Amino acid sequence: MASLAGTNFTIYLDYIQVQMNRYLSPTIFIFGVIGNTLNCIVLGQPTLRSNPCALLFLVSSFVDLISILVGLPTRILAGWNLDPTAAITWICRFRAFVVFTTRTIAAWLIMFATVDRWLLSSVDIHRRQLSSIKNIRTQILVTFVLSIAVYAHMLYCYEANLNDQPLQCYGKSEQCRFATDMIYALVTIVIPLIGMMTFGLMTIVNVRRAQRRAHPDLRATSDVNHHSRRVNNQLLRMLFVQVLFLIVLCVPQAIQKFYSTVRPFGAGSTDEDAVKTLLYNIELLLAFIASGMPFYIYTLFGETIFRKEFIHVIEKIRKKRMGMVRTIDRTHCRT
Repeated sequence: MASLAGTNFTIYLDYIQVQMNRYLSPTIFIFGVIGNTLNCIVLGQPTLRSNPCALLFLVSSFVDLISILVGLPTRILAGWNLDPTAAITWICRFRAFVVFTTRTIAAWLIMFATVDRWLLSSVDIHRRQLSSIKNIRTQILVTFVLSIAVYAHMLYCYEANLNDQPLQCYGKSEQCRFATDMIYALVTIVIPLIGMMTFGLMTIVNVRRAQRRAHPDLRATSDVNHHSRRVNNQLLRMLFVQVLFLIVLCVPQAIQKFYSTVRPFGAGSTDEDAVKTLLYNIELLLAFIASGMPFYIYTLFGETIFRKEFIHVIEKIRKKRMGMVRTIDRTHCRT
């Protein structure tokens, strides 16, 4: 009876996992692709991309879009037993490498955004001068190169057709799994999050210090300075909310990675492995939610800066479409 109950429990957990892949994954995919695409369009406007922090948001949204486009379709297909990464090794390796690399890039770019806000909020003019497009582009390039180098081993380590791991596309040896888990937990999650929290708190200290030092009569009153402060304050708010969501969504992944090194898959009972597999798949979806959420955060907390630019983009598209319709109508009338 105990064995039968355990079997039923495992089947039930497998059923939950399949339903998540079938119905939750497509929802995350649709909202993630739409959100990141709109982010790239809005943040790519000249009024925003000239801001160092906005440029980091732009590139982060672009790599998040790649992560979702490459990573989520196979999760959706897995719900129907059609996942090609489960059987074809080169697809397995390519998907794992792209997803892990883009997640790392996105996390570090958001961390650099908190560094940029800290530099800009400093009373030291030399620190404020370090917040520049040139420095941001250098950081982006270095982040891309190092992230690719850190996960290059996955092009060798990952293997398809594995039946004793949470996924059939997984690390083929204990050494590979340990290296990937530790790199992902530390480099992709823990270190960037610590950086985000540290520089975020330092930014808050700088802002409060500047408010105490500034006398109302001596504050800048020009429209240009007022607009610049408003843009920076709203970018800071958008950044802090995004960091908060990243902490909530990504910390469980880091805990799982550390736990898996202490008690790997296969070390316990069948029921325990079934629970681990379900939790692993939930954490995969949480990571994709983290990649798909920025647009909705920016829209809700960007107030005038992001929402105004978004509406402006929509209006430009509408006018361009109306112009095309008029041109077609005039051409039709002439013929």
